Amino acid sequence: MWGQILWCIIGLIVGLFIGFFLARYFMQKYLKKNPPINEKMIEVMMTSMGRKPSKKQVSQVMREMNRYM
Repeated sequence: MWGQILWCIIGLIVGLFIGFFLARYFMQKYLKKNPPINEKMIEVMMTSMGRKPSKKQVSQVMREMNRYM
């Protein structure tokens, strides 16, 4: 009786760990393929704020965005 309960709890904990790491792996893979923001979006955003961004400014913002991902 207690052995079955213990195995169920152990199985649940192992399943949670495996599920967490698999979900994390697939989410990181998805975000690398489909980034939430790209250079064109940054350029449009800066232009809509009334600035004409240079290539250097856009790449600097992209580096900062990638640093926090």
